[in-house]
Amino acid sequence: MTRMTAEGDVRVDDVAIRFKGKDGPVTALDRTTLRLRPGTFTALIGPSGCGKSTLMNAIGGFVAPSGGAITIDGAEVTGPSAKVGVIFQQYALFPWFTALGNVRFALRRFGLPRAQEIERAHAALAEVGLGAHAGKFPQQLSGGMKQRVAIARTFACGPKVLLMDEPFGALDAQTRLGMHDLLMGVWQKHRATVLFVTHDVDEALLLADDVHVMSQAPGRLIRQYHLPQPRPRAFNRSGSELLDIREEILGLLRPEGVLAAIH
Repeated sequence: MTRMTAEGDVRVDDVAIRFKGKDGPVTALDRTTLRLRPGTFTALIGPSGCGKSTLMNAIGGFVAPSGGAITIDGAEVTGPSAKVGVIFQQYALFPWFTALGNVRFALRRFGLPRAQEIERAHAALAEVGLGAHAGKFPQQLSGGMKQRVAIARTFACGPKVLLMDEPFGALDAQTRLGMHDLLMGVWQKHRATVLFVTHDVDEALLLADDVHVMSQAPGRLIRQYHLPQPRPRAFNRSGSELLDIREEILGLLRPEGVLAAIH
């Protein structure tokens, strides 16, 4: 009998992922164990090519583990699930749909009455500050506004788990800070379990409950930091602890730091 867990409970148990390469098997992710507790915000950081996105895609059901198991709410992940929403760096909006149309398209799988579908899509856009831009097409929106549509589209579907792969990497610094505030507001309202993949140490420390650091490929988790500091956070008012953790993570991301952590 499957043990019942709180919604959004993600468990990665001794998972490894290998692909076929031209010279033989390639290990993209070494044996990894990770727990994402319901309603928490976890950041995953590591060097380029270390397997961060591979792990995220495995949780999303897009990549099958070569060993171990991934479960969400006690059920093994064997493919994409309606419980899981994904937001990528590239907005993946349909250019022939308006902002409203893009959100409505994501809602079609629920078979809602047309009026309810439109109402829900409008509410999601209003929640991210785009209520007045529902009729605009993606080419009429800035990068930050496109990502807001992507966030609205995902949260409108009510995911229990939200996977975010460098979602703000293409944005300028000022827009990125605004998106941090927006994401925190929407997440605190919906409380999905978030796994946030990023290269930006500061971004991870300002947003997450927990930060996991990965080694260089083949990737594995080498350090975890729990961040109890209240939000909103800023390095100049959260005390020296965040700065100390920041320096430690930057040291771990250097090749010699990774080797020291592994051994």
